[in-house]
Amino acid sequence: MTSAVSIREVAPRDGLQNEAPIPTDAKIALIDALSGTGVGRIEAVSFVHPRAIPQMADADEVWAGMTRNPDVRYSALVPNTRGAERARRAGFREIEVVVSASDTHNRRNLNRSTADSLDDIAALIPLVHEAGATVEVIVATSFGCPFEGDVDPSDVASLVERVRADGADRIAFGDTTGMATPRRVRDLLAEVRPDLLHFHDTRGTGLANVLTALDLGITEFDASVGGIGGCPYAPGAAGNIATEELVHMLHDMGIATGIDLDKLITVAEMAEKVIGRTLASGVLRAGPRTRLV
Repeated sequence: MTSAVSIREVAPRDGLQNEAPIPTDAKIALIDALSGTGVGRIEAVSFVHPRAIPQMADADEVWAGMTRNPDVRYSALVPNTRGAERARRAGFREIEVVVSASDTHNRRNLNRSTADSLDDIAALIPLVHEAGATVEVIVATSFGCPFEGDVDPSDVASLVERVRADGADRIAFGDTTGMATPRRVRDLLAEVRPDLLHFHDTRGTGLANVLTALDLGITEFDASVGGIGGCPYAPGAAGNIATEELVHMLHDMGIATGIDLDKLITVAEMAEKVIGRTLASGVLRAGPRTRLV
């Protein structure tokens, strides 16, 4: 098994998009605090239409107000070419674009078919590359769709083949509503391999899925401090794997992340106060296993 894992913190985008809107200065403070934990990558904002995701309407203001840590790589999520243009103008060098393996979910999430999204991504990639930035394609509903059910791994593989041919720099698989299990992780990764995995813990299998992926050689994962997050266009999507739970498990296994767990728990406490509700993270509630009473 690997000796090190890279974690991308997605709470500022994926986490907050599923919560009631919070003030811009609170978002900036959360990102700045996360930037001081040792995490190497942060998904900071998304450039989407404010009517679609009002929680992300202040993306430009958040990006302009952050204190950018030179040791952190910041990325932005976009739904289409228009969003990519905004991210490019803002100066992002890492841009993520999402497409669903399930056509029904893609229509609910992006108001267009999967085929139309793939055509848009093909046009988007050279524009982003011309600006000196990279494109990561996130394949949502890779492990199942709440509207269509199981997704055939061969369908995901065909989609990946298309976007790689179009010039995508990286591929991520998203478990949009927590339908993945270790068995399904093995089935999909036997067919096609991503650069990064994004698991939800909706049904309690998030960390088990990470362990399975580690056994298969995957070393990059998304996680969200406090376990916040979800998809507004998919029922039952709440619950990313909590960053502090993932780091706690990996460190006990002797796997390095570069993240200070105590600082991360402090940021999780901060996120809980900002959001104004009790978060589900067990490590946030109980502390690390080394904490004595």
